Amino acid sequence: MNHVIFLDIDGVLNSKSWNETHQKEISDGIWIDEEKIALLAQLIRNTNAKIVLHSGWRFWFDNNGMPIRRESERLVRLLSDAGLKISGMTPDLTTEEIRKTKKFSLVKAAEILLWLERHPNVNGWAVIDDLALHNETVSRHQVMPDQAIGLAWDDIDKAEKIISYEWHTDS
Repeated sequence: MNHVIFLDIDGVLNSKSWNETHQKEISDGIWIDEEKIALLAQLIRNTNAKIVLHSGWRFWFDNNGMPIRRESERLVRLLSDAGLKISGMTPDLTTEEIRKTKKFSLVKAAEILLWLERHPNVNGWAVIDDLALHNETVSRHQVMPDQAIGLAWDDIDKAEKIISYEWHTDS
């Protein structure tokens, strides 16, 4: 696995009215935007990267990466329809408090860095997440889509550039 995209879902593959009062509605899996999946597919084709899920959605999969909710089943189907698959998931460093408050951004960077430590063969990686992840190394690799829009062409271009530079493997 040489190139990796650490993928968030909400605010990236969906964008309809994302805010604190609509978060549950968006996270129910109905609002995955197929146009955003098509953009992601273009990025994957251009970089030959693997998708590693680092979204709170990863809790909707079992330990073998199989979906356990209709929302994750739909995500897998939409990705598959575009020729994509989830190749892995970041480890879970959340606490009960983080899960209750859905403040996953507090540990996402540490989870990504731990995943990279466990997979030293990665030589190019990008993080696509609409939230700041509070880590300088991860920030240099991050593309932050506007959560009101979701993934856009500019984000794809930026992610391609980040992945293509071998010097970005400074983890």
